Amino acid sequence: MNSFWLKFKKPIFALAPMAGITDSAFREICRRYGADATYSEMASVSALFFKPQKTLELVKFNDSERPYVVQLFGKDPAHFAKAAKIISSLPRHVETHRDASLQTRPDGIDINFGCPAKKVFGHGSGCALMPQKELARDIISAVCENTDLPVSIKIRAGLKDTTALEFIENTKDLPYSAVMIHCRTYEGGFSGPVDFGICEEVKKIIPEKIVLGNGGINSPGDAVKILQNYPTLDGLGIARGAWGRPFIFDEIKNLLSRSRDALQCVSTDEYDFNKIKKNMLEHAELIYRNKGRLGLFEIRKHMSWYVKGFPGASELRRKLVLAESLEEIKNILNCA
Repeated sequence: MNSFWLKFKKPIFALAPMAGITDSAFREICRRYGADATYSEMASVSALFFKPQKTLELVKFNDSERPYVVQLFGKDPAHFAKAAKIISSLPRHVETHRDASLQTRPDGIDINFGCPAKKVFGHGSGCALMPQKELARDIISAVCENTDLPVSIKIRAGLKDTTALEFIENTKDLPYSAVMIHCRTYEGGFSGPVDFGICEEVKKIIPEKIVLGNGGINSPGDAVKILQNYPTLDGLGIARGAWGRPFIFDEIKNLLSRSRDALQCVSTDEYDFNKIKKNMLEHAELIYRNKGRLGLFEIRKHMSWYVKGFPGASELRRKLVLAESLEEIKNILNCA
């Protein structure tokens, strides 16, 4: 299988999948500012199995978001197989503007074995699948056998008595191309200890596959330290660290381009008020382009993240969350 994952210059920096966050606008602005690859929000394989059109709308994307990976979740191998067929049968390109509403084929498919959310976990999906060795293998096989797209997986450092190392040992012979490991256990949620050392141990088991680390990367400095401390990593997945900071990918790459001596003399949390305002306007316009007035809630949510650390942030945030139009948001930012 010809995998786009193997064509990147390393280290790779991917925008990690986040439910309710990594929509088309967020993916596009992160790609503009240095993300090497993007993922969709989680798409239910059962929804694709029974009523595919609504879910296909959720994972619709623009070419500017490529390389773009659709992430699937569920627990039924038959549903995964059908979902993989549906995604893989989409056309690579839409030929005319008249077909702009049609879904196009992504660059890869990802299987979610890492989500700890109660709704997903309680359904027996996401991280709940990690201890189920035979079922996990069946799901990966079902996807790989029903697509010619590169397949990747997303897992956690562990769940109860099952570790990421055991999960990978159990699946290492299957033909997936990449794995992103959230380096906290299920029990650690989104705030527990982060162990990137487990990624290096995983890489020893699957040296021919791409291994990305994820979790607790909130600044360019965090990313650089991780890559310096764990040099066998192929790259990183950035999630919450990109909230209100889609340019974090470019910041990491710029920091990595400096010499080690220069790194000791530079702040990794430099604050540029005008740059952030420019990003806010770009992002708001992208959301509005995709969703119109229905996107105002999304715009307000992202604007609140952007203004963290602004002079007078509380008052600015109050104005932004009350804004009733894109023009009002633009006026508020231009006066800030």
